[in-house]
Amino acid sequence: MCVRSRTGCVVPELTVRVARACNPQGTTAMAIRDHLNGLWSDEDFEERYPRDGKPGLPPAQLVTVPVLQFLLELSDRQAAESVRNRINFKYAMGMELKDLGFRHSDLTDFRAR
Repeated sequence: MCVRSRTGCVVPELTVRVARACNPQGTTAMAIRDHLNGLWSDEDFEERYPRDGKPGLPPAQLVTVPVLQFLLELSDRQAAESVRNRINFKYAMGMELKDLGFRHSDLTDFRAR
């Protein structure tokens, strides 16, 4: 699996609008995005991924999940489900609302890298 290039690290506008409308006071996940955005980049992880192969999830996006898991005491399965179903997690990860997320086993693979 190689590092998949992203179009940018900006949260999609629709995701921002919906997340802010649903959570005017914000949430822990939203605060993580607002305070830690830019702390890591995909380039920080490139040496852990081969240059060719099937594109994987952007590591700078995926690294947000273990932070949220720790703070919210979530299992891999719960975290992956939250990314699929929770708007504030999509906001934290800079995802489109229609993005389906990833399999919980991807977190295990990511931590192993």
